[in-house]
Amino acid sequence: MIKARVTVTLKNGVLDPQGKAIEGALGSLGFDGVGQVRQGKVFDLELNAADQAKAEADLKAMCEKLLANTVIENYSIAIL
Repeated sequence: MIKARVTVTLKNGVLDPQGKAIEGALGSLGFDGVGQVRQGKVFDLELNAADQAKAEADLKAMCEKLLANTVIENYSIAIL
């Protein structure tokens, strides 16, 4: 069993209205000094695989095909 975490974030330069809304809400809640907020997604996956290289290749394919919109998002994969 291989556990992995995939983190998906917007690329630099892509507008992030949800991040802006969070930034404004934090300020209105009294949290001063918060700079730019960018939101993203985290996926925790468990793979029934013995070969770590194959698992990493499968995770990359999952990101490219479904988990991330690679036109506007970056992703990173961490084997836990």
